[in-house]
Amino acid sequence: MPYLPAALRVLDLAALRLARRAGHTPEAERVVRAYSRLGQHAGVWLALGSAGALLDRPRRARWLRALAAVAASYIANQAIKFAVRRPRPQLADLPPLMTTPTQLSFPSAHASSSFAAARAFAGLVPALPLRLAAVAMAGSRLYLGVHYPSDILAGAALGSTIGKAGASA
Repeated sequence: MPYLPAALRVLDLAALRLARRAGHTPEAERVVRAYSRLGQHAGVWLALGSAGALLDRPRRARWLRALAAVAASYIANQAIKFAVRRPRPQLADLPPLMTTPTQLSFPSAHASSSFAAARAFAGLVPALPLRLAAVAMAGSRLYLGVHYPSDILAGAALGSTIGKAGASA
């Protein structure tokens, strides 16, 4: 991103390269890719919120508020992504390990929807597993080489902010 200072761009690229090299085996890549697909278009989080709203009648209003926060996070992410138009990483020696619906990278929708869910669904389901799932989902995008670390951090910040609003509304 041209508006990032040069030193941060260097760190961003170095961290991406490290994530693309560390801990890679064919089996690990298969598992991470499958897990990451669950987060496509916030699918796993929208399904969780919908199931909660359907099955947990006493807390339906809370589930619906949290579900709306996850959806809002995804929509806000897409608006930012299409405004910024940062291309996804292209490393000739470390190509991405999965395809993506667009070639736009900033911010990560997987990170934003996952962190929104972790904040918004807290109190409805145990918070620690949600947080771990959010970190794993966001990290999967770095591991697979489809996002820079700054994309993940921006998505996590966006999602956390919107998710907090949805949890406390």
